Amino acid sequence: MTFLTKPIAVLFLLFSICGFSQIKIITSKPDNINENKIDQALTTIITSKPDTISYWSNKNILGIDISEIAFVNWSAGGTSSITGLVRGHLQRDYKDDNQMWSNELIFRYGMNKQEGVELRKTDDVFKINSTYGYRKDTLSNWYHSAKFNFNTQFTDGYNYPNTKDPISKPFAPAYTFLGIGSEYIYKPEKLNVYLSPLTLKNTVVLDQTLADSGAYGVKKAVYDEEGNIISKGEQSKTELGILVSSYFEREILTNITIKNRLSLYTDYLNNFGNIDVDWQLYADLIVNEYVKANVGCNLVYDEDIDVIKEENGVKINEGAKVQLKQVLGIGLEYVF
Repeated sequence: MTFLTKPIAVLFLLFSICGFSQIKIITSKPDNINENKIDQALTTIITSKPDTISYWSNKNILGIDISEIAFVNWSAGGTSSITGLVRGHLQRDYKDDNQMWSNELIFRYGMNKQEGVELRKTDDVFKINSTYGYRKDTLSNWYHSAKFNFNTQFTDGYNYPNTKDPISKPFAPAYTFLGIGSEYIYKPEKLNVYLSPLTLKNTVVLDQTLADSGAYGVKKAVYDEEGNIISKGEQSKTELGILVSSYFEREILTNITIKNRLSLYTDYLNNFGNIDVDWQLYADLIVNEYVKANVGCNLVYDEDIDVIKEENGVKINEGAKVQLKQVLGIGLEYVF
């Protein structure tokens, strides 16, 4: 290598090193990117939270069930009939780490029309349930709870075929339960068990005719020897007792869900140990998103409710008995 070529080689080497350095700088830090904006974007992604957190949830179920049978020149005989039932179940629930407030409205109303027979009622229910609970820590499934229940009906009820003398009316009777206790709630299994040593039960009979007859356990009217009323029947009755209730729901087979609801009540002052029972057992069978079937039964026993039968125009009081209602229906259901 000559004397002149050595400086040229050195200069070439220096320019090469500088060129590679510039290329590295350009590829690692382009001029058109703002580092502050990148840091702000990353901070926003990491620390951003929803504007609001709602502890409320709701579920609404509306359905209609229809069954129909018709006969034309049917040799085996039979009576044509059609039955319809409208039902609803509306829920509004609040739940955070330590509190829960559950509210539900349940209603059902059904009618049946047979050939040659007047329109008759088959079901009539209006219920409101509300429960508030508080727990000290999130590890426990037990809540200190207060519960309120209200139950009545929409229209008059009759002991068919007698449609002149109602045996029940709206708010005749109406039942309210108000009490405090403890409730075990296990959401994964949809299990609730409520225990209340202090529950106030109030029975209201706002129809004076029914109140005078002492219907549904209220104090009946006092009559003189000629049948004149000395004092009218009371329109309410208050009891204080123990209430135990539970709710259980489980899918036992694909698209078949069992729902069990049980309520037991006994009064401290009047015949303690005689238990009023309200047991509902239903199965929901899902055909598709909108078509569903349901089958179940409702068993009721209340010592204040007498069974009255009418034979040859004479009313016979048979006292308190177990009441049983069976339900089987298929229809449309909309959940929103």
